Amino acid sequence: MAGRTFAVGDIHGELVQLERLLDGLPPLDSEDTLVFLGDYLDRGPNSAGVVHFLRFTLPGRTAAKLVFLRGNHEDAWLRVCDVGWPGFLFPPRNGCLAAMRSWTGGRQPKPKEHPTPEEWARMEDGDFFPDDVIIWMRDLLWWYEDEHAIYVHAGLPFQGDRWLHPSEVVDRQYLLWQRSLAFFTDYRGKLVVVGHTTTGTLPPELDGLTPEDPLDVWMGAAVYALDTGCGKGGFLTCLELPSRVIRETRDAEKTPHRVGQ
Repeated sequence: MAGRTFAVGDIHGELVQLERLLDGLPPLDSEDTLVFLGDYLDRGPNSAGVVHFLRFTLPGRTAAKLVFLRGNHEDAWLRVCDVGWPGFLFPPRNGCLAAMRSWTGGRQPKPKEHPTPEEWARMEDGDFFPDDVIIWMRDLLWWYEDEHAIYVHAGLPFQGDRWLHPSEVVDRQYLLWQRSLAFFTDYRGKLVVVGHTTTGTLPPELDGLTPEDPLDVWMGAAVYALDTGCGKGGFLTCLELPSRVIRETRDAEKTPHRVGQ
């Protein structure tokens, strides 16, 4: 089938899972598209490796069009580099120390480990990032759209009496950071595919397609959510459109499954 789109959820520094997921995709051609929903950094053991793979290795391995969206973690690091943001850097759950050490060569932190004073000084202004990585993060797309869906990291805002199209959103931070429950339950319109909010935290799919597995892709009436916890003890997921075939790293031997048909 020509013109397929393969949307990949939040990776969070898990290079091994990313390579495993991509190895399980069917052959792609120039009419296919790979959309990555953002959050390439933090938490997992190899943020630097993920970024290098996506920038330099993957383009030589596939003929598909590659689309990279900005996630809130890339956005947060840009804010750190530009004006500083200790509140993002400090909580160990954000995984910032793991990201820094992936570039500097340090060992991966233990749970709840804090940086040394020397490491904190480097994290405060993000000076461990190579300049070309900063440029790459700044160039990441805020959203993408094709005939199948709208793709955005977090969601869309409601204004007046309707949900805005991402092209209408003035404060684009909303596209990266929102976790409005109403968006998942009440939005109706063209299909929107997001990451950002871990599927296990979302409400039951009252109008959805996969209610039997709360950790799997969340598929509501008009929103599909693909953050299945990669980098946080979960797995990485890819959704193929328009077929709605799901591929994931939770079970490498598991046959890709189609939902809602």
